[in-house]
Amino acid sequence: MAALTSEAEEKLQQDAITGPLLEGRDISVTFGRGAEAVDAVRAASVTVDGGEAVGIVGESGSGKTTLARVLVGLQRPSAGEVRLEGQPIFSAGTEQRMPRSERWKTQMIFQDPYSSLNPRMRVWQAVAEAVQVWKSLPGAEARAQALQLLNAMGISDDQARQFPKSLSGGQRQRVSVARALAPDPKVLIADEPTSSIDQSAQAQLLNLLRRLQSERELAIIFISHDLGLVRYLTTRVYVMQKGDIVEAGKTEDVLERPQHAYTRLLIDSIPGR
Repeated sequence: MAALTSEAEEKLQQDAITGPLLEGRDISVTFGRGAEAVDAVRAASVTVDGGEAVGIVGESGSGKTTLARVLVGLQRPSAGEVRLEGQPIFSAGTEQRMPRSERWKTQMIFQDPYSSLNPRMRVWQAVAEAVQVWKSLPGAEARAQALQLLNAMGISDDQARQFPKSLSGGQRQRVSVARALAPDPKVLIADEPTSSIDQSAQAQLLNLLRRLQSERELAIIFISHDLGLVRYLTTRVYVMQKGDIVEAGKTEDVLERPQHAYTRLLIDSIPGR
């Protein structure tokens, strides 16, 4: 029997992958012990397919950011596991960190664009650093890729030479997106990325995320308390309340025909509804 080519082997491996691209199975996170213990997340299960945009919504303290940190490998779960491309890569049953060989596939945009960038590094340096970390490229090549990423995010070469303090909140958030895209991830987790920027910048960022999803077939987990933004960007949504996922389904179905009282409360609290 003839040996398989590398392309054929890769196709067989891809065909063997079944189920969602990223999956959190029965994730629980407890902070503290005994009487001081706080259940931040309780038995939450979420999935996202390749190229899909999924929302996680809930008010402050609902556990959505903690769940996101587990999915990206920054927070170890107290119970449950994270699977990527069908394989378990991060769980409560081991002390190991998520392996580096898998960490590049899932990247995160953080909530605050003012603290997520090193104020002592020029914008291009912040992105080039991420390129060097993930791709081990020499300085000149890393800089070239950083500028290319920044230009694709709407950041000019002149802006790239400045320090973060010279940029607006929306521009800083686009720089954060460029950093997150440095390793060419398969999943981008955006944790309240619009909460610290004005409405014009919010619209620009959402349109950028939609373009990236389409052009790169990038899966996006979009975390927000703003149901209007979730409706615009996502096709499925999970609703969290006090650590529990209380409702899940297609975004339009959940927002138009909510089944849980908490979901109805969130919808009724939209200003101007």
